[in-house]
Amino acid sequence: MVLFGLTVLSCNDYKNESTNLNEIKKLQAEKDSLKTIITQNRTSMENQMIRSLTFQDGNAENAMNFYVELFDNSKIITLNRWGDGAPVAEGKIMQATFELNGNLFMCSDSPPVHDWDFSPAVSNYIDCKDEEEMDRLFSKLSENGKVTMGLANYGFSQKFGWVIDQFGVSWQLNLK
Repeated sequence: MVLFGLTVLSCNDYKNESTNLNEIKKLQAEKDSLKTIITQNRTSMENQMIRSLTFQDGNAENAMNFYVELFDNSKIITLNRWGDGAPVAEGKIMQATFELNGNLFMCSDSPPVHDWDFSPAVSNYIDCKDEEEMDRLFSKLSENGKVTMGLANYGFSQKFGWVIDQFGVSWQLNLK
């Protein structure tokens, strides 16, 4: 009779295990740090005043895309669309949030038609960093829109302009 023997050796590499534990702890700390940043950003956004643009002509998405492309450091944050059977055309914007150079905006395609629209009495005021930025913004915003005050020195600013863009939204541009 032949007996076979099986020997199992178990070796733990304590050095590698210790290194792995340290890596796991570092990753956990990084994850916790990212969670904190996300929570702070969310809180910061929740506490910010948001300009809300209500479009009655179905142009919310066109306007939002125009502004996000026009202004530096801008992005679409959320986008919720109307579905089938909605009181507006399917796919129109129910609610979207977007950021224009650190400023939060919200827009929607309104199902009911209201007796009001955008008013130039409430406008977006921008201090432009230089004349190049001002000329670029004024040119793009006034395209297919209405110039209410051309670019000039009105005594209160070295250069100022006021336009109502193609979507009916009012913009005041000031050269610092």
